[in-house]
Amino acid sequence: MSLIPWFRWNDASPRLSARSPAEMVLETLMMELAGQMREVERQQRERRNAVRKICTGVDYSWLASAPRPTYDLSPGERLQLEDVCAKIHPSFCGPAILRFRQLLAEREPEVQEVARLFRSVLQEALEKTKQEEEAHKLTRQWSLRPRGSLSSFKSRARIAPFASDIRTISEDVERDAPPPPRTWSMPEFRAPQAD
Repeated sequence: MSLIPWFRWNDASPRLSARSPAEMVLETLMMELAGQMREVERQQRERRNAVRKICTGVDYSWLASAPRPTYDLSPGERLQLEDVCAKIHPSFCGPAILRFRQLLAEREPEVQEVARLFRSVLQEALEKTKQEEEAHKLTRQWSLRPRGSLSSFKSRARIAPFASDIRTISEDVERDAPPPPRTWSMPEFRAPQAD
């Protein structure tokens, strides 16, 4: 027996994967789905065994071998999920997995419901991606929009806070009376005289 295979671990240095980020996200999300489906199925099996043990009073778990997974996704459903997974941006992969795990912990679904929950989490991630893209597009539009100068605004607007088109009785009195002394903190504004 040769010992060369045991020494090969030192030869291969870890390299970065040549796969694209979209492929890595797809593989990560699908592995998470498969792992969570196995875990939910195991939990269901344990619950059934606990109920059976309570009902019969006998524990045969030491005798039974671990059964094979009984539920699997249909090929069409798997392809649909892979298509949605491929659209997920890499920055939303981790939050999507965390949200998926949170929903599984809250609801404790059946194995058949896991794929539906996974799809809903992916749809949420896609909606967040679209919202961020729209927000980014709006900020880009605002930053690229030409700005008007304040000088053009100043020429169009005149400051006349007390000028009004509505004639009042007190206006005649105010016109004949001398102006009150100006307060130092207030600028002096005069209404334009109508000639």
